[in-house]
Amino acid sequence: MAEEKKPIRPEESLAKMVAALKETTGRSLEEWVEVIKEKGWQKHGEIVSGIKSEFGVTHGYANQIALRSKDLLAGAEPKAESGDPVAEMFSKRPDAKAVYDVLAPKIQAFGSDVDVAPKKGYLSLRRAKQFAVLQPAAGRLDVGIQLKGIEPVGRLEASGSFNAMLTHRVRVTSADEVDPELLGWLRNAYEAAK
Repeated sequence: MAEEKKPIRPEESLAKMVAALKETTGRSLEEWVEVIKEKGWQKHGEIVSGIKSEFGVTHGYANQIALRSKDLLAGAEPKAESGDPVAEMFSKRPDAKAVYDVLAPKIQAFGSDVDVAPKKGYLSLRRAKQFAVLQPAAGRLDVGIQLKGIEPVGRLEASGSFNAMLTHRVRVTSADEVDPELLGWLRNAYEAAK
């Protein structure tokens, strides 16, 4: 039986891209900063389009150079990656953390291919594709779920402006609300994300 491949997280892909910057583009970040200074480019879009058009660098690399050069252009050290992104995300939301602590292991139990990818302000739950998000909010944990073809009813509300990538949201205010109904919706979304 073939070993099941775990999906590559966006953060891992980005780290590989940054590590290969000099090899792929011919310059290190510091060297790109010097080019940007020489050209007089200041705005993000100007840097991206200049690097692409004048040096033939792909959009992904040009975008990362522009993003990562911002601190160096301002004379500051690039921001170091902080410690545990999940702990930081929940540091000011203890109610959401209490719900997360009960919910997360139950979701992980769906299968070894559940991937939790921290994003800015939320956690993306992925299998072959994203099936849910967990987002701390004041006094609750918002659980966004991808459930195509399911009508919103009761606490399973339409996602609306919460997240356009998902169909539904459940606002979970206590660990007691991590019940079979919520877990059923999440499992259905997980199963459909093959």
